[in-house]
Amino acid sequence: MRLRLRVKEIAKERSMSMTKLHIKSEVAYSTVRRLFRDPFGEVTTTTINRLANALGVPPTHLLEDAPDE
Repeated sequence: MRLRLRVKEIAKERSMSMTKLHIKSEVAYSTVRRLFRDPFGEVTTTTINRLANALGVPPTHLLEDAPDE
């Protein structure tokens, strides 16, 4: 199993664009864009916490088990 980040889905549910998420979370726009495009990319716990805070969810809600391909 590997972890998949649900940043894009949760942002969409909250009608939050990449730009709004970048500003609210204080995470670099390039990082937000990368995570929207590649939900399996590497990310630090600090970034996960900032994104979760900006999206109003616990950090664990951003993570999902995904089967190995």
